[in-house]
Amino acid sequence: MKKLISTLILAVTFSIIPQHVTPALAHTPVTLLESDTTPNAGPLLVDGTISFAIQASFKKSGQKKAFRAALKTGEELVVEYLIVDKKPENMLKKEKLPRLVITSPSGKKIRIKFTERTKFYYPALNTKFLYLARYRAPAEAGIYQFVATSRRSAAIVLVVGEKEIPGEVRRN
Repeated sequence: MKKLISTLILAVTFSIIPQHVTPALAHTPVTLLESDTTPNAGPLLVDGTISFAIQASFKKSGQKKAFRAALKTGEELVVEYLIVDKKPENMLKKEKLPRLVITSPSGKKIRIKFTERTKFYYPALNTKFLYLARYRAPAEAGIYQFVATSRRSAAIVLVVGEKEIPGEVRRN
């Protein structure tokens, strides 16, 4: 849990840093842009085992935000879906939060289901968060595609990977 909290702290702390600047810290924050509407248009997490905190904000229903992550055989796909525990997100029923679908390199669709609503508080930011889903599975070799689709205005944080080292993000 400390690792995830650290990831979220860095994501919030560095959300105002331009995307092309890479902080020299353990976690890599990524903010999805309005133009990141398909996996190929979005950023590539070069090593999907490294801890990335991906922030996605949606202004209206039907918006898509997408990115990709590379993994190798023998590695593990690790994904966590979170929101800040504040209005309006914490008041939304799960049917109103953005959907996340992950497509494996072989084409298998993984629909992330909200299986929890676990609260935790991080005093340094005076911020409460909610875990909504955690997913782990052995990885296939290749590029995973992540597509989040909004059902209304909302903001989410997706954590991919868990190694606490700086990661590389490539944009086309």
